[in-house]
Amino acid sequence: MPNIGVPGLILILIIALIIFGPAKLPQLGRAVGQTLKEFKNSTKEVMDDVTSEFELEEKQNNEKKTDSVKK
Repeated sequence: MPNIGVPGLILILIIALIIFGPAKLPQLGRAVGQTLKEFKNSTKEVMDDVTSEFELEEKQNNEKKTDSVKK
């Protein structure tokens, strides 16, 4: 995704103001914020699940190695 910069953000805000009007912008901002928050939480949960699975697999592999060394 290319960098937008300040002029790009100002242009986007002006277009949003024209399309949605000043009364709807706060509601739109809240909705976007909540959506991003939910997306962030979901991706964090998935990453935590994947990380825990890798840690469990690594722990099992280490146990197998120590068992084979003891024999």
